[in-house]
Amino acid sequence: MSQLDEPRWALAVLSALIEPGDRDLDDLLGEHGLERTLGLIQEGTVPHRLRQQTSSKLAGTNLARLAAEVCASTKRCGARLAVPSDADWPQRLRDLLILSDESEMYTRPPRCLWVRGEGRLAEVADRSVAIVGSRNSTPYGDHVAAELAYDLAKRGWPIVSGGAIGIDQAAHDGTLAAGGPTVAVFANGLDQTYPKRGAGLFDRIRRQGLLLSEWPPGTRPHRHRFLIRNRVIAALSAGTVVVEAELRSGARHTARLAAELDRPLMFTPGPVTSARSAGVHQLARDPWGARLVTRAEDVIEDISGEVSVPMRTSTRPRDSLDEASHRVLDCFQAGFVVSPRDISQQSGIPLAAVNISLRDLQKLGWVEQRDNRWRMVRTVASG
Repeated sequence: MSQLDEPRWALAVLSALIEPGDRDLDDLLGEHGLERTLGLIQEGTVPHRLRQQTSSKLAGTNLARLAAEVCASTKRCGARLAVPSDADWPQRLRDLLILSDESEMYTRPPRCLWVRGEGRLAEVADRSVAIVGSRNSTPYGDHVAAELAYDLAKRGWPIVSGGAIGIDQAAHDGTLAAGGPTVAVFANGLDQTYPKRGAGLFDRIRRQGLLLSEWPPGTRPHRHRFLIRNRVIAALSAGTVVVEAELRSGARHTARLAAELDRPLMFTPGPVTSARSAGVHQLARDPWGARLVTRAEDVIEDISGEVSVPMRTSTRPRDSLDEASHRVLDCFQAGFVVSPRDISQQSGIPLAAVNISLRDLQKLGWVEQRDNRWRMVRTVASG
């Protein structure tokens, strides 16, 4: 059995052959399935545009050999391969299916992601904010990005960005300084260090957060790949904040994608005399619904309403709760969501009893449900 017989490595081979998010390939997979699509690629009977991408990469080799090479290079660089069928796959990425701009060919959800770092991808992404902006940032912009990221991380919101010099790296730095996880989404293979001066930062992110890429090890950065990458930053996050951007910039491209995905889009103001803030200020005039923010509380309010909506109060004080409810509440940390199974393991209470307690606490205004996860609404001290 070769790596090609495993669906995850078959998907990895597709990403090695054809740029991520390709609409034509996605349609081909939908029509023929994974195995037959690989066969068509090997036979050279795919549409001409796809054949242009695959023919040179398959010269002198075959799909099985390529799968083995991709698998080996993944292990060498200490990465793991995540695919949509994994429990740790961020479901928000599926929202990319709604992007309808026919002028952009690479808009579909990722086929797979190379990941470095010990964090759980879906868990980190669940409550994340993207902070993006100019590579040619000013000291003011760097300060704003780092401070905003620091304050958001302190409140339990991980930061997603692109690892570039300027605003991206300032946002990553601010998050790490707060002790929070941050995600850097690259436009190259994870064995490539780009930009070079980011090597130290990327190592810190790997230890405290996650490094992501849609491209296999060995892939070099290229301008068009940054544009393809931007859709992942926009889709992965619960909202996007732009800090400094020129009128024509990758940050504005990410902002437009976030708006099309119906994610909250925000921006921080800058000097009206600065070209690096011109693209940010234009967001206020664009029909994308961008909102001005100046602090972490503004961002959280725009994304979740946590600040502006008064906390619901319990109909009775915490002292009157039963022992099981006390133990369930003790498993919550402010700003974090947990699953019933996690609560059961931490508290020693059977899962069925945990679910009963959560429903009771929900009726009393202590907790709220998000999908199959729960978050405390009132603080422990408030009872």
